[in-house]
Amino acid sequence: MKTLVALLAAGLAAGFIAASHAKLPAAAPKSDAEKKVEADKAAASKAKDAADLGKAQDKAVANYKKRHAAAMSGKKK
Repeated sequence: MKTLVALLAAGLAAGFIAASHAKLPAAAPKSDAEKKVEADKAAASKAKDAADLGKAQDKAVANYKKRHAAAMSGKKK
């Protein structure tokens, strides 16, 4: 019984090792339309990220100016 379990475990281990070294088939080449769609999505994402960054920077500047003006008005000369 122990021999059977040991052989079964060794077989499973060998199977897992063989499966982990198997090569996957190459991906199908993309058509020009798919490449264009992917490029358009990347450009749209980049533009949205740039717009979000601009909004965040404007908000940070407005917050700084508001806080800086409040701090300066409270100080005595």
